[in-house]
Amino acid sequence: MQVITHVISLPTTKPIQIIDITAEITATLSATRLDRGQITVISRHSTAFININEKEDRLLEDMETFLKRLVPKDGNYQHNLNPIDGRHNAHSHLLGLFMNSSETVPFSEGKILLGQWQSVFFVELDGPRHERSVLLQISGI
Repeated sequence: MQVITHVISLPTTKPIQIIDITAEITATLSATRLDRGQITVISRHSTAFININEKEDRLLEDMETFLKRLVPKDGNYQHNLNPIDGRHNAHSHLLGLFMNSSETVPFSEGKILLGQWQSVFFVELDGPRHERSVLLQISGI
């Protein structure tokens, strides 16, 4: 069994942004030439997360609207009184309570085994940021 680690770097341009990273994951897997195993996809941030869902433009807009309504940015949050990095981002951390920092996806015959409508998304909740990173750990044979 081999274990390969790879980092995907990406910028974000909006306060809340849902970015499809499936193509980058697929390309990374293809370069490994591994046949079967699993890929763990991990956000390396406490205000950005990983999600598997359907890629459809109107649905992505609905998701963004839902997140903004669920935990409004302008709420009265203690974390925002004296933020460590100067960012008033309590809402981002609170939204993270409902999300995963990682997902694990199996692969076989060198292809990820997602459902027909599934994609892997990086979900930015505290953007824009000039650089975010996603760690891929690929274990397989």
